[in-house]
Amino acid sequence: YVAGGHLVGDPGVSTFASVVSRDSVRIGFLIAALNGLEILAGDIQNAYLHAPSLEKNYFYAGPEWGANEGRVILITRALYGQKSAGAAWRAHLADTICSKMKFTSSLADPDVWYKANTKPNGKKYYTYILVYTDDVLIIDTDPSRYMDQLKESYPVKPDSIGPPTEYLGSDVSQIEFTDSSGKATPCWSMGSASYVKEAVHNVKERLKKDNFRFDPKLSDPKISAKQPFSTLSYLPELDTSAMCDAAQTTYYQNLIGVLRWIVELGRIDINYEVSVLSRFLAAPRTGHLQQALHIFKYLDIHRDNELAFDPTYLDIPNPSDNTKESKIARMKKYYPDAEEAMPPNAPEPRGKPVQINCFVDADHAGDRMTRRSQTGVLIYLNMAPIIWYSKRQTTVETSTFGSEFVALKTATEMIIALRYKLRMFGIPIDGPANVMCDNESVYKSSSIADSRLKKKSQSICYHMCRESVAAGIQMIYKELTDTNLADILTKALGPIKRLQLRKMIMISCSSNTAHASK
Repeated sequence: YVAGGHLVGDPGVSTFASVVSRDSVRIGFLIAALNGLEILAGDIQNAYLHAPSLEKNYFYAGPEWGANEGRVILITRALYGQKSAGAAWRAHLADTICSKMKFTSSLADPDVWYKANTKPNGKKYYTYILVYTDDVLIIDTDPSRYMDQLKESYPVKPDSIGPPTEYLGSDVSQIEFTDSSGKATPCWSMGSASYVKEAVHNVKERLKKDNFRFDPKLSDPKISAKQPFSTLSYLPELDTSAMCDAAQTTYYQNLIGVLRWIVELGRIDINYEVSVLSRFLAAPRTGHLQQALHIFKYLDIHRDNELAFDPTYLDIPNPSDNTKESKIARMKKYYPDAEEAMPPNAPEPRGKPVQINCFVDADHAGDRMTRRSQTGVLIYLNMAPIIWYSKRQTTVETSTFGSEFVALKTATEMIIALRYKLRMFGIPIDGPANVMCDNESVYKSSSIADSRLKKKSQSICYHMCRESVAAGIQMIYKELTDTNLADILTKALGPIKRLQLRKMIMISCSSNTAHASK
């Protein structure tokens, strides 16, 4: 049975059911490789039906109830379709993990559960359980012991128990990542090839069904699909094609929803294009629809790319007279009260520390209609990509300096939030975050203590970024434009530059080669 939740009124109870965030999942894969832990996945069967119903709903028995036909049937379990079913199941599972298994829910992500443990060699670490509705990931030296505890309370599909090969639509695998020196590092990788293949298949079937011959050779590599947009000169805000009808609008919204999830699964190389097309969800034009379809064509040809959660540390050289400590000390003179806010209730740090590396960029006045700029931020833990962000800025900046400083402020806020999350997970942090930007003026203004702000309109961004340096939260470095990985998140790039950056960020499924950025 499935309840018709649309047929009942407000249940009068909370219907919110949280799930683990995707960046927390990526952090989990990295921590497993960094600390030599194993990962075990499992899928709980008929999850909702294990929880008592939070609502008082009933139905009349049909003919399949035999002699009881016509009787009032009271629903006592969290039946699928009930408005509060998700919340009831989440509360029931949380009580099991907390009360029976003695795990603690992280305040930074309630669906990340941790428990202090010690390896036989005396090294301290945390066991983690990550929960996305009924999909569970257990990270431990011996995760099967906790899976057995979970099976005492719920039936877990036997064929789902094992090292994860698929999670939330992404392909997951264990690889040995070889760097330029020939050293092999075991780690986890995550890709979207299977999801992309199915999505492209659905697009082709829909085109065939509607007799809409946008491109009869959608997967022909000879047809130009070296970039997500059909031409580099295409600007969605200047598109003057006919408005989509109701059916086309709905289809466009569905396509963008699928593309957004593909970005979440790791296709960083289409994040910018999906971001700018998402601005027209309410009233798209047929030109926008064609460009969305062209992105699927690009993905069909370039589907075999994935992210490697490489635990290797990034080596950032520092001149002997310009160390992090001396930079912080000089900046501290201008911001003597600058201190990083440390959560008082954070668990004891355990395991190896992680290094935060961030690339940030902005495309000045990229939107030709509003003249607002596009911010791009790519954050790594060690050499593992964790967070990617591409979004139009909320203000109009009159200079490249202003747009780059606004982007740096956004990156600073994201780094502060990530540092809080890591501490609440019990993960130690290796010093300030290393932030790479390619604007010389922004780099000097934010990292050199004696620099002065010439434009007061950027004062909030200016002082926030500099104060974070004084507090030891981050260090700003100058990065060449050609190797700034965030460049792919701010503008439509040509095939050569796109391929160069894509190889730096992602690896090929067929050849697990090293990051070029190393």
